[in-house]
Order: sequence, then structure tokens, then C-alpha cells
Amino acid sequence: MPEKDILSQNDIDQLLSSLTAGLDKTNTDPQYSSTLIDTFDEDRRGYKLYNFRRPDKFSKDHLKALQDIHKEFSRQLALSLSAYLRLGIEIDVVSVDQLTYDEFARSLPNPATIGVLELNPLPGQIFLAMSHEIISSVVDRMLGGTGLGETKARELTDIEEALAKKVFDRITKTLEKAWKNVFPVRGSVVGVDTNSILAQLAGPGEVVALITLEIQIANRYSGLLSLCFLYPVLEMVIEQLSTQQIFHSKGKVTSIEDKQKILNKLSASNVKINVMLGSTDLTIGEVIDLKIGDVIRLDNSIDDNLLVKVNEIPKFLGRPGTKKNKIAINILGNIKQGEDD
Repeated sequence: MPEKDILSQNDIDQLLSSLTAGLDKTNTDPQYSSTLIDTFDEDRRGYKLYNFRRPDKFSKDHLKALQDIHKEFSRQLALSLSAYLRLGIEIDVVSVDQLTYDEFARSLPNPATIGVLELNPLPGQIFLAMSHEIISSVVDRMLGGTGLGETKARELTDIEEALAKKVFDRITKTLEKAWKNVFPVRGSVVGVDTNSILAQLAGPGEVVALITLEIQIANRYSGLLSLCFLYPVLEMVIEQLSTQQIFHSKGKVTSIEDKQKILNKLSASNVKINVMLGSTDLTIGEVIDLKIGDVIRLDNSIDDNLLVKVNEIPKFLGRPGTKKNKIAINILGNIKQGEDD
């Protein structure tokens, strides 16, 4: 290269000075000028600046895949807890976000019940946070109550904490099933604590994926269930988190073993059965005048089949009789649509 084409250090300094002067003339905003100079410096350095306050380690596709996985998780968990507590429970995915660990910890109510879980062979730990309204309602039901929830937050007693761990064990097993078509894991509950443990488990700037679910118990109490995945936990399976793979896994048919497990759980459930002998219309005066020995005429004939209801739903037709000196009903068959009218 000819010597006259080589820029001296003085020439380079003059070019930079003229560039800075040009920026000052076109835009007097110091922040704007600083941004352009930073961009110019990035080109010279060969790398760009990263804002750790705005994490972007999870793509939109990753977050959508996590949402699909935990929609299935919420459906299975609602069935599992409904059968376990014998209460109507509904669970829905509210949001799937990425944020810093510090933002996650500050977003939780205080106190909250925190479960520390492991999903082997994934490295590290994940965190499960449940609001006090929900955990108090579940514990009350486990102790034989009606599922009464407490609105005033407080820390759990030792007995309540042991019962909460049983619930977290069940949640962890459900989480295994939801993940098995993406990446088989084996879950375990490491411990149960309150918010105070969170500061010891990860750095404040660590990027996390937060899945927030809403739980409704018997249409009386509602609260939040939060699952927090640190990025290092999911890093080894990040390439498998795609909506295409999740969609493919949804087409798999439930195994005979899974169906049998469901039937075994249902077979132990208690149901209420009523037999309708007949009906009639009476006035209030006639009801008040009833006394022992009176006969009430029903609208059924002696030859008519009786209606059998299961949990107040018409299911069968039958005939009355006795068995071992006890009143019984002989089931004749399933009821047909409109036959109970």
C-alpha cells in the first residue's frame, strides 16, 4: 500500500473529532449523541452491550412451549387435587414470562409457602410458590374440614408445613407427567419454607421463566400458584422446547396403564344413589295434617319401573325387592334420554 494512503494517528484523531462535532450539530440531545457513539464503539470493539435488566434468554417460541406444557399440567393437577380433596378445583395458566430472579422474589406475597423441587436429570432447583388462601384451604380440607381458606396471611405451623409437603409431592408427580413427552424427569421435593429462603437460592440477576397459574377451590377461594425455572435448569433442554414438538406429543394416545390407574382411583370414590318411588302433589294444608298411618297415593303404578339417580342425575331403571331381609333395587338397565320425564 502506498505510504500516502496510510492514515497517521493525527489524521484518525481529526476524523473522530469531526464525527463528534457532526453529531453535536445534528442532535443536541446528549443521550442521543452518546447512543450513536456507543454504537460506533461497538463496531470497533466487535461486540455489543448487553442490558442485564432486560433478559432475553428465552425466545417467544420457548415461552409458548412452556405455556403448552403447563396447560396440560394445570389440567392434570386439577383432576388430581379434585380426587384427592374431593372438592371441585379449577386451574388455569394466567401468564408465562421471563424476568430476573429478584423481580420474581419481590412479586410474591409475604408470607408465601415456597416448595423447593428438583427435576432430575435437570441441574439445579425450581421453585413452587403457593398463596396463603390456597394452601390454608387445602390444609383445612386435609384435616377433615370443609376447605375453609384464611384471608389473613401467616406462617404455617409445623403440622401444616408437613401437610403442605404432601401436596407439593403430588404437584411434583403431576409435573413429571406433564414433562414426560418433552423430556422425562423424576421429581422430588427438597424442602418447604417461606419467602426468607429465596434470597439464598439464586443470584438476583439470574434470568428465570415464571409460569403463573390461578387456582379456584369449590368456587369459593382463589389464589395463585407460581412455578419458577432458572435458566440454567432449562439450558440443557432449551432446544427441545418448541411448539412443534409439544404439538406432536399431544397426539399420543393415553396408555392402557394410565387408563387403568384412573379407573382404580375412581373405583374408590363414594357416590350418592337415590331411588324415586314416585311423586305426588299436596297442598300445604294437607302436609300439615299428615299423621302416622296416613297413606299418600303416588303417581306410579305398581308395575312401573323405578328411577335410580346417581348424584342427583338419572342413570338407571330398576325394580324394588328385598335381599337378606333388606330393601333392595334390581337394576334393569341404563336410562334412555327422555325416559325420566
